[in-house]
Amino acid sequence: MTIATTNPVTGQVLKTYEPMSGEQLSGAIERADLAYRQLRGTTIDQRGRWLNAAADLLEAERDDIARLMTTEMGKTYAAAKAEVTKCAAACRFYAAHAAEFLADTPAAAKAVSATRAFVRYQPIGPVLAVMPWNFPLWQVVRFAAPALMAGNTGLLKHASNVPQTALLLEDVIRRAGFPEGAFTTLLVGSEAVEQILADPRVRAATLTGSEPAGRSIAQIAGRELKKTVLELGGSDPFVVMPSADVELAAEVATTARCQNNGQSCIAAKRFIVHTDVYEAFAEAFAHRMSALRVGDPMDDDTDVGPLASERGRDEVDAQVRDAVDKGATVLCGGEKPAGEGWFYPPTVVTDLDPTMRMWAEEVFGPVAGLYRVSSYDEAVEVANGTAFGLGSNAWTRDPQEQERFATDLVAGAVFINGMTTSYPELPFGGVKNSGYGRELSAQGMHEFCNIKTVWIGEGVAGAGAGAHAE
Repeated sequence: MTIATTNPVTGQVLKTYEPMSGEQLSGAIERADLAYRQLRGTTIDQRGRWLNAAADLLEAERDDIARLMTTEMGKTYAAAKAEVTKCAAACRFYAAHAAEFLADTPAAAKAVSATRAFVRYQPIGPVLAVMPWNFPLWQVVRFAAPALMAGNTGLLKHASNVPQTALLLEDVIRRAGFPEGAFTTLLVGSEAVEQILADPRVRAATLTGSEPAGRSIAQIAGRELKKTVLELGGSDPFVVMPSADVELAAEVATTARCQNNGQSCIAAKRFIVHTDVYEAFAEAFAHRMSALRVGDPMDDDTDVGPLASERGRDEVDAQVRDAVDKGATVLCGGEKPAGEGWFYPPTVVTDLDPTMRMWAEEVFGPVAGLYRVSSYDEAVEVANGTAFGLGSNAWTRDPQEQERFATDLVAGAVFINGMTTSYPELPFGGVKNSGYGRELSAQGMHEFCNIKTVWIGEGVAGAGAGAHAE
């Protein structure tokens, strides 16, 4: 197991790290537990001041942080800067709204024979976060901001190819004023996750990653009776109906497929187009995809940088080759370029069928699958015809179709006439093999809270006796 920064533009290893020893790991968990005991006694206002200070640091150091992310995993510098800005905004959102989200929720006291009854939200302790490399800052902040504001502490096991970004965020949170140990980066491999989650001081886990990783975490947590939130990727549909603005849909589709160099769980991946507008959409989409500039992610003119790893690039190429070998048609791209770096061109593949890997698998790169359908019902059938259910898109100006898509698409989110994205204000997560639980919004904060019932009676003889007991 290697923990290292490797530049995907050149394939050059820039910096390596030794994994933590068992003693170091135990010490980190102990510090997180001690910090939790301290943090849970602080006020929401105090935690909010610290989180706003973290946002200040992210904004002040945005360019340097973005440059580091680009170096470690290859996203364009412009996209990296936008990611840092989004992280700062999320910190400010939770600092501003935590008091509202954590406020006691009154219940009908009379109905439960109480003088007062309410629900109280309290922290549960250290939470392990196992995070991926594709949004190396945002994926972590969307867990850390609500967790810290709730009074929990965080233990981050980040992807092994973004160690510097992981350590940087730990440093930002420390410099913002949070207690020592409130947020700790664990430089360990995946083999250490079971030991961490089995530790009684660690109370829950959240993971964004692959299905196998999610199944492993869930199995360990189930044995240990610990809460988990899992976000396991997707193969999101992008449905285009006859009433859609086809040119606008093609423009957004290009961004939706190639954002983050095509390496996003909620990137649109399967483009399902009604036959009445199929030819027009296919032409506009392929034209826009082929016009994207692939190159150095630090260059302002670059639209698509390299994939994060050689293995990832080879997997994408293998999926495309499999489809072509079985009869698929490539409208643009589709050829792995020669030379250094892990680049792959924006690609559109059509004439797909269930024998091809692309039909059922998530393609984690700038490759779009294009499907022709003849009706609303067929569009929904194809859209829902995978094991995934993270995000989804539908393009229609028909109000009745909009309402039907909102109900019929089986996914954690439905975006109509717009690109799927994540917002601190809205819950984020999936169904089916895309996982369970939610991040962001009030729901994301409550995932790692003790949702405690409080019942208060008069305390006098004859009062408060329920009709039934369990």
